[in-house]
Amino acid sequence: MRLALAVATLGASLTALPLTASAKEIVVHMKNTGAEGAMVFEPSFVKAVPGDVIHFEPTDAAHNAESIPSMLPAGASAFKGVMGKDVSFTASKPGLYGVKCMPHYTMGMVALIQVGKVTPAELAAAKAVNLPPMAKKRMTPLLDKVK
Repeated sequence: MRLALAVATLGASLTALPLTASAKEIVVHMKNTGAEGAMVFEPSFVKAVPGDVIHFEPTDAAHNAESIPSMLPAGASAFKGVMGKDVSFTASKPGLYGVKCMPHYTMGMVALIQVGKVTPAELAAAKAVNLPPMAKKRMTPLLDKVK
């Protein structure tokens, strides 16, 4: 009887564990030069699920990573990294997260993180965000990768 109760309690405890136990850790490098040219995030497009942790690592002290306020899922928290320092955020809500390096934003240093499924309306809203010309030029093909 005690063994059955212990097994039942253990089973209930395991099912109550958060799903983030299987969360991935994803590293994005902030580079002066990369495969896509100057001032880039690599990778510039990340597909994640809620609970995944995305780490932005600068290769130069002149970079940071921060969310683009107009490109966040409803209710998601913004983040802003310090210049030259690693910054991480946990993908909490499904949707699209636009990311920029503030000093190189006008040079097109942007990234896109897709968390879970994205509705057509969310994708259309992201495509309508007003970005500097070079940032828009780099963000457009990233938005085309959203499935």
